Amino acid sequence: MVEKISCKIDITLLHHTPLHICSNAIRTCWQSFDKGDCGGEKDIELIDRVGNKFKHASTLEHLTYNFYIKGISRACLQELARHRMASFSVKSSRYTLKELKDEPSFLPINEINTQRAEKFIVFTSSERVNHASIHALENLRQILSENISNDLAKFAMPESYRTELSFSINARSLQNFLSLRSSKSALWEIRALALAIFESLPEEHKFIFKDCIAQPPTH
Repeated sequence: MVEKISCKIDITLLHHTPLHICSNAIRTCWQSFDKGDCGGEKDIELIDRVGNKFKHASTLEHLTYNFYIKGISRACLQELARHRMASFSVKSSRYTLKELKDEPSFLPINEINTQRAEKFIVFTSSERVNHASIHALENLRQILSENISNDLAKFAMPESYRTELSFSINARSLQNFLSLRSSKSALWEIRALALAIFESLPEEHKFIFKDCIAQPPTH
């Protein structure tokens, strides 16, 4: 039986731009550097006022965030890739499908094989869809065991197959992403991703994005 949603997203914030880089960019316009406090309360108030309240959001583009994201499905990756003002470096199926080749069969569908399959695929709230994903995973495993090249075998990969990526985005684009993808109308998996990205941000940066976040999802 496969009855639960599997959304094991792992996010690591690798790097972020210090706030004073953004406040310095804003102060460049008025040459008011002497009023700054190197990312302190004065600079935070300035960023909030100019970038958020006055909507001079181009100043927020000086802030960038670099994430390592593990565990999302290829379906979720497609949704994420629609946010084009970002940079993506994605795990290559051409070089990594060998991870599946030597696995034993995922059939019949039982508790043990389901737990094994969860390493490779994301489960939904639909048992019927999850069973189809496990069968697709087994078909892919059999293809690989026949020494068919990864370049061809990847055409049989299910959309539920897990992947990982390095993801870099500036604050302005991240505001747009969080506004759209934390909405209750967003795909449940990318909504979970959006909320997890927000939670991974440095506490002192969250004021830039807090008004972009919708209420947490319920399953």
